[in-house]
Amino acid sequence: MEKLEQLLDQAVNDGQLLASSKENILLFLAGTKSPVALPAVTELVEAGQWQELNDRFFKTLAFGTGGLRGRTIGKVVTSAEQGKGAVNDRPEFPCVGTACMNYFNLTRSMRGLITYVKRHVEATEPGRKPKIIVGHDTRHFSRDFAELCAKIGSDLGCHVYLFDGPRSTPQVSFAIRELNCDTGVVLTASHNPAHDNGFKAYFSDGAQLVPPHDKSVIDEVNALKSEEYSPLPIEEQGSITELGADFDAIYSDRLKSIMLRPELFQQGGAKVVFTNLHGTGGHIIVPLLKSLGCDVQTVPAQDIQDGRFPTVASPNPENSPALSMAIAQANDNGADIVIATDPDADRMGVAVRGQDGEMHLLTGNQIGSLLAWYRCMSMVEMGIINDSNRSRAVMVKTFVTTQLQDVIGEHFGLQVINVLTGFKYIAQKLGKYEAAIPADKRQDYRRMSEVETRNLRLQYSKYFVFGGEESYGYLSQDFVRDKDANAAAMLFAELAAYAQSIGKGLLELLNDLFAQFGVYLEMGKSLVMEGADGAAKIAALSASYISQPLTEIDGTKVVKVRDFSRGDMVDVEGDPIPKENMIFMDLEDGRSFAVRPSGTEPKIKYYLFGHGKPGDDVETSRAQVHASLDSLWAAVEKDALMRSK
Repeated sequence: MEKLEQLLDQAVNDGQLLASSKENILLFLAGTKSPVALPAVTELVEAGQWQELNDRFFKTLAFGTGGLRGRTIGKVVTSAEQGKGAVNDRPEFPCVGTACMNYFNLTRSMRGLITYVKRHVEATEPGRKPKIIVGHDTRHFSRDFAELCAKIGSDLGCHVYLFDGPRSTPQVSFAIRELNCDTGVVLTASHNPAHDNGFKAYFSDGAQLVPPHDKSVIDEVNALKSEEYSPLPIEEQGSITELGADFDAIYSDRLKSIMLRPELFQQGGAKVVFTNLHGTGGHIIVPLLKSLGCDVQTVPAQDIQDGRFPTVASPNPENSPALSMAIAQANDNGADIVIATDPDADRMGVAVRGQDGEMHLLTGNQIGSLLAWYRCMSMVEMGIINDSNRSRAVMVKTFVTTQLQDVIGEHFGLQVINVLTGFKYIAQKLGKYEAAIPADKRQDYRRMSEVETRNLRLQYSKYFVFGGEESYGYLSQDFVRDKDANAAAMLFAELAAYAQSIGKGLLELLNDLFAQFGVYLEMGKSLVMEGADGAAKIAALSASYISQPLTEIDGTKVVKVRDFSRGDMVDVEGDPIPKENMIFMDLEDGRSFAVRPSGTEPKIKYYLFGHGKPGDDVETSRAQVHASLDSLWAAVEKDALMRSK
């Protein structure tokens, strides 16, 4: 160990290793019980793999918009980590490092969460053992991590509910509320590459941690320097209960209750090709759609739950190549729709057949806009939303989601609330609306039907009609407090059945919206900067927009700058908007763009917006708006590259 420290000191002196990396290496080695930690670090040091060591140790993982997320498999896999190997060509052990997703960080995170939750429970119900939900997807180490979380929870005096196999993230949110649990975690990195995994934490309302809970949990986690802990005496420990098919049925039945026109399926549902991209989506979606009368086929090669995601470069339904196998199958069998979900089934992407006979991909903004329009239109047409309660109906979306949804909501007389990126902020609004119902009216709120809770919200509070974000996340119910691709797939099938009933295709419906409200197009771009050097570049680039704001871009004056990093803004309901490292620039010609570092990936994100005027010439308008966004991005990218030098 002394020789290793000398080599680390020399590397720091030579500028090869960050001082923070050395500090974290020593912290890690002192606080882990992993048998491969010291051999792995030694192997990397002796091989002179300083960049790899910096990437693994330059920081300690912290909660972002998606919780804790990092590599479980390094760019360089040491022989110690590879060990005997495991299922699906996985190394035997997860990646060694404080900036990695491994047993060290997982144990500290779970213990910190439990410490905070136990203190919270003790303050309100002394002596009661907290209840925890644990779920996981199909990623490398997900089951191992989930079982460890369950063991830690039980060892430390909590009753734990553990799903018996991979399940979607929204099911964890639902289970917390359905079983009245105090917290929950899901082991997933959502749509990230195969080498990543993560730890996503929820509170008793079924929503992700938000202030003040998130900071309090982080403080508890950061106070722990070791993964070692002592289990409580047997009589003080908790139990572990598995959740299986019976609980899936409860969730599926609740999903069906949010449909508005189930009778549409009596005419025959859409012909669908579904792919879960080697993840969890098929567990609920396939039997659910079949029960409604849809003709559903899956992609056999992608049905296999495999953390390598071997048939796709990225298991992300935002990326068109991820849907290519499903689209090819749809073309072979004449299916109307392709639906794809990411590994933890919180995001959904689709392709639909146009009048030209070809399959066309829809963006997350377009999918959300169609669903928002259908939900608003149907509720108004059915009298659910009317002049007496319209002021209590709302949509909630993120600032970086298409403005078309603002226009749709306002057209139907709904208030549209914009929140920061991250579904936890939409969920926070749902919690606010539930709490606004008189206490005596909501005593058994979680056991009430969808109709009962809707009536309560429309009478006493705010009724959430629809919400979403541009990154393919949607929600139409409040018994789940996170984006839900299971529900979205069902609602999209209902939308397709509606379109079929009026003799239109889904692309025709979208063009109808463009003709009525104007063509709204968006462009999402990212600059990827990995590792320790990349993190520093992202921080500097993001800060430069505040210290050196643009006054003109692409030949157009910047007329307004919205700097969310100041922390002095409020939303349309008067609620404070948390401080966020995001800046929005509005141009004189109606275009705008936003910049924000990703909270879960090594990239800085750019969101570009443009729109045309209402009218019948949709194709001409579409081409003009698209060209204007291409031009804007060329200018923004050029400026960004200059700033990052």
